[in-house]
Amino acid sequence: MQRTLFRADHDAFRASVRTFVDRELRPHHERFIEQRSISRDTWREAGRQGLLGLLVPEEYGGSGAGDYRFSAVLGEELAKVSAAFASSFTIHCEVVAPYLVELTTEEQRRRWLPRFCAGEMIAAVAMTEPSAGSDLAALRTTAVRDGSDWILNGSKTFITNGYGADLVVVAARTSPEKRAKGITLFAVEAGMPGFERGRKLDKVGQHEADTAELFFDRVRVPAAHVIGELDRGFVHMMERLPQERIGAAVTNIAHAAQILAETIEYTKERRAFGQPIGSFQYNKFRLAELVTAVDVTEAFVDRCVAAHVAGELSAADAAKAKWWSAQVQNDVLDACVQLHGGYGYMNEYRVARAWQDARVTKIWAGSNEIMKELIGRDLGL
Repeated sequence: MQRTLFRADHDAFRASVRTFVDRELRPHHERFIEQRSISRDTWREAGRQGLLGLLVPEEYGGSGAGDYRFSAVLGEELAKVSAAFASSFTIHCEVVAPYLVELTTEEQRRRWLPRFCAGEMIAAVAMTEPSAGSDLAALRTTAVRDGSDWILNGSKTFITNGYGADLVVVAARTSPEKRAKGITLFAVEAGMPGFERGRKLDKVGQHEADTAELFFDRVRVPAAHVIGELDRGFVHMMERLPQERIGAAVTNIAHAAQILAETIEYTKERRAFGQPIGSFQYNKFRLAELVTAVDVTEAFVDRCVAAHVAGELSAADAAKAKWWSAQVQNDVLDACVQLHGGYGYMNEYRVARAWQDARVTKIWAGSNEIMKELIGRDLGL
């Protein structure tokens, strides 16, 4: 079925993203896996190509696209190569960007956004803690006022881009008695005394994405580094999570669709019992089921993207897209591994790596169980 979401200008942008991917990512993929991060030179090249500032106004170094569909194109093309590429870049330019554009002062925007768009400054967002994953209201990291500054103490974990980030948007409790209504966001920069990184975490998949623990030991954060309003950090995060979740849905289904297409070709070429394995009725029916699941999911995700562009995407619909696309992605990739047989369990095959990379999508950006809770609440239950 022909997709109707994108126009000619989106198609032209897709071609430029593919050029960047083919020149800057594919040739260095194995090296990025070995070093557990994407090289700084690659971030800077992404900035030169105008890929990091799609949501940033032109006066601050961005492209001011004003259309989330360009971000969706970027996420899709990155995910086709590696889910980790998609997560690393989209955390920077889709998740962090709205905080820096919408909640900052003019001085803050001029200080951070030009380097952000140029790839000179890698950004991350630090919400998750060792004792508080999906329960953002239970944060233990604190910020206590000291004169005009704040003293930040605590830790964060599972932070994508955390090891190499130059700027981290950190959620901390500023009014403990207010619980969820007492959280504030702070911009913590690399080099601030007391801000330390732990090891690069040894993950099951997505090895290209640098993921780390962060520690804050009496970090003195100037008042000029407060992002948004005091004690309204939880609200700020909730308002921006739907975009993070629809972005996750976009990359989830693009990742699954690409590996499924490659698997279909594999089943046409690999032979068993004198014929292509895809011609066996069970395999043929299974592939028909998988293609249908991907196409139907893609149609719903496209509709959610269109709603987001129009400013009409609800938190419940974003939750539906996030959990369902993650479930379909994992189901599809598990079946693709099975269709590859023993080869599907070998790391040298893309399908094996894709299967490992996909598992986390049912956990992050709010676990699938939390997504169902949000949908249930929207039903008045």
